[in-house]
Amino acid sequence: MSVLLEFSMFPTSDNCRDGSSVSKQVAKIVDAIDKSGVAYQLTPMGTVVETNTMREALDIIELAYEQVSGCDRVYSSLKFDIRKNTKNRLTSKIKSIETQLKREVQK
Repeated sequence: MSVLLEFSMFPTSDNCRDGSSVSKQVAKIVDAIDKSGVAYQLTPMGTVVETNTMREALDIIELAYEQVSGCDRVYSSLKFDIRKNTKNRLTSKIKSIETQLKREVQK
């Protein structure tokens, strides 16, 4: 099974912000994900991770929250794409689109 999870998480409270920036807190989250060994891709608007189970995906959310748990208020948005009998969709989905684009250019 492949569980793709796209999420964003950041503090909204003044006690964890540097002016309008939350990059210091987000960097803590990304560092923890990196150290976890889970496949991930950072994007400008969030992070995408791929796990083998829903439990592992939810554990990543808990890990991320632990990095900002000292903040008075934290915002998070989550999206899941769960598919049985497949793996490595973090890269294979992109490769599929790139293949389609090459076909269109060759036409």
